[in-house]
Amino acid sequence: MTPVDRPAWPDQPDPGPHAAQAADGSTQFDFFAPPPVPPDAPLPPAAPMAAPVRAAVPLGFGAPTVPATPAVAPPMPAVPPQDPPTLELGAPIVPGVPAPAPAPDLDALPGGPEGPLYVIGDVHGYIQDLLDGLHAQGLIDAEGHWSAGRSRLWFLGDFTDRGPDGIGVIDLVMRLAAEAAADGGYCRALMGNHELLLLGADRYGEEPVHSSAGTASFLAAWRLNGGQPHDMERLEDHHVAWLSRLPAMAVEDDHLLVHSDTTAYLEYGNSVDEVNDAIREVLGHGDADEWWDCFRRMTKRFAFRGENGPEAARELLTAFGGHRIVHGHSPIPYLLGEAPTEDGHSGVQVDGPHVYADDLAVAMDGGVTMEGEGKLLIARLPLS
Repeated sequence: MTPVDRPAWPDQPDPGPHAAQAADGSTQFDFFAPPPVPPDAPLPPAAPMAAPVRAAVPLGFGAPTVPATPAVAPPMPAVPPQDPPTLELGAPIVPGVPAPAPAPDLDALPGGPEGPLYVIGDVHGYIQDLLDGLHAQGLIDAEGHWSAGRSRLWFLGDFTDRGPDGIGVIDLVMRLAAEAAADGGYCRALMGNHELLLLGADRYGEEPVHSSAGTASFLAAWRLNGGQPHDMERLEDHHVAWLSRLPAMAVEDDHLLVHSDTTAYLEYGNSVDEVNDAIREVLGHGDADEWWDCFRRMTKRFAFRGENGPEAARELLTAFGGHRIVHGHSPIPYLLGEAPTEDGHSGVQVDGPHVYADDLAVAMDGGVTMEGEGKLLIARLPLS
């Protein structure tokens, strides 16, 4: 695992009315950027890399062919070119993983036979952590197939970048969506800022976009923020089609589910449907600058932290519904304001979701990329 977001920045946008303030009064943006740079400064040079080319590489859950990548489960048969794909998943569970939780008594649940609601924070390619966590919660069986009946599962976005197998994560989520639907439940996902970044890098490559950090491109920003070449090589048309249709937000059981802890969603509409439609319109018909602007807005963070955080949370809840916001995006150690030491550690051990902003917000990004401190979080809502 690697520390979260080494110095890199996708943009230095205008802070807007809801930009969060750090302890020293400075404005905080996404990706834990280095000190502000002049507007005309270019992005740091990136290592040479060929333009993304779609390659017909067999997909599965084996470790990608990159040096020192953590091992994962054995590779599986290639996914047929359809949406959603179906594929067999080999036994992913390693020895020592606890037995799955017993299936819930659905008829005894509030509301009758509708199953319990689960949410999952940022995965960032760490597929073995995801498989282990899903199995421990009783959501998949020992062979990696849906085993939770009518349960409902939402991923909060950011499947790829930084970790060993982002495409494998996407394939797994797509397959579980089909299996859960066949079993009376569902598995759904939100659009994260890293989905916007991956799709933008695939579509626009090195095409220049207007950025307050100088001349930029999606491909350069993707490289700077954990983009993995083996993910780009394995990205296929059915992945792009599925990712492009993901919603930006949803309301479930009176919880407002979003990826980013920002009020920038309000800039796209005053209802869940308006926001989702507006962002899909950008992805379907917008040019590179419109796409970049959407990515820039969705990378803002920390809106619900600090003295003004509850007010910002109430503003979002009033507009879109729900009594509590559930989000990913900002790793909990950084959300708590703990600066990393020289060795990249924050000193915060993540044990579970972080409830804050007068109990109006729940942070679900456990910082799975932060070795020894973070973890992939899966939680059943409402939190007890």
